[in-house]
Amino acid sequence: MKVIVQRSLKSSVSVDNKICGKIDKGFVILVGFTYGDDIKIIDNIVKKIVNLRIFDDENKVMNKSVIDINGDILSISQFTLYGDARKGNRPSYIKALKSEEATVLYDYFNKKLESYNIKVETGIFGADMKVSITNDGPVTIILESENKDEK
Repeated sequence: MKVIVQRSLKSSVSVDNKICGKIDKGFVILVGFTYGDDIKIIDNIVKKIVNLRIFDDENKVMNKSVIDINGDILSISQFTLYGDARKGNRPSYIKALKSEEATVLYDYFNKKLESYNIKVETGIFGADMKVSITNDGPVTIILESENKDEK
């Protein structure tokens, strides 16, 4: 599982020129799944995400979490996080989990985020999405599970 977490001031996602998700202050999360990912891995990554202290406190020190600031999350599925371009110029997506399995994990991932009383907005899984991000900082953190079952 790979996750890109971006601190955001305001962001949205649209499909066919219609906004289907938008947030104010919080995180934009790009998430991809691979073989061997499971509920335990998702639970651990979600716990890490909601507790990441990358928002400024009153002393301008990154010491607050998305929970502490009552922030929102815009969650975007992105299989291309598993694109491998080491050979040639056309990335291989062989490590990206098949859509039928990934959608189940993505739904669980978002429900788990919501279980922390965080407003979660999403795009549409598998759709051609346009994501607008006002990255705050910019602050971007990459999280990746240590998955031994990857192909």
